[in-house]
Amino acid sequence: MATVSYTRMADMTEADLRLVNADADEDARELPGRLMDAVAELERFQGPLKVSRLEHSLQSATRAHKAGKDKEYVAAALLHDIGDALAPHSHGEMVAGVLRPFVSERVCWIIQKHALFQAYYYAHLMGEDRNARDKYLDHPFYDDCVEFCEHFDQNCFDPAYDSLPLEFFRPTVEEVFSTPRHAADDLALSRPDRPRSEALSRQRR
Repeated sequence: MATVSYTRMADMTEADLRLVNADADEDARELPGRLMDAVAELERFQGPLKVSRLEHSLQSATRAHKAGKDKEYVAAALLHDIGDALAPHSHGEMVAGVLRPFVSERVCWIIQKHALFQAYYYAHLMGEDRNARDKYLDHPFYDDCVEFCEHFDQNCFDPAYDSLPLEFFRPTVEEVFSTPRHAADDLALSRPDRPRSEALSRQRR
């Protein structure tokens, strides 16, 4: 495989950039598969719960699908907990970062804030404020996040529920995550023709 000429980005050439972008675009095309793998990996996590995190995610996505939610919503429901292992204290923020270029602002906000809104169901058991979510009471997506947690999250721990298999959702994930629809940073906003991989942005991380 050809390699770039630089060891510092300050020395990058146009040829280097084309090489990096081509590789990153190929990598971006594989994103839906990696996301499906991340969901499948949730099978490893269950702890004292009655279902694994994978089954929880499948129940969430299945309920959203059966409720007639659009593909972005269903995909977000499927992925909403993939950040649990790597970001146990901020998994909503992590998953929102994955979703942001691909879904609406509303769906992204729901997932970003769902952990706080979900705390309504248990925070009082720890002596904390179950209504902490009400600081967003005037937010236009407040009711949407309440709905997600009530109908597509807190009730998705049922071992008797007949959830759809993971592979059922593959076409949805592939469609939603095939091409970014929304700018994720200032560079993307200033470069509408920028390759979807956001190669330079990826290198900055």
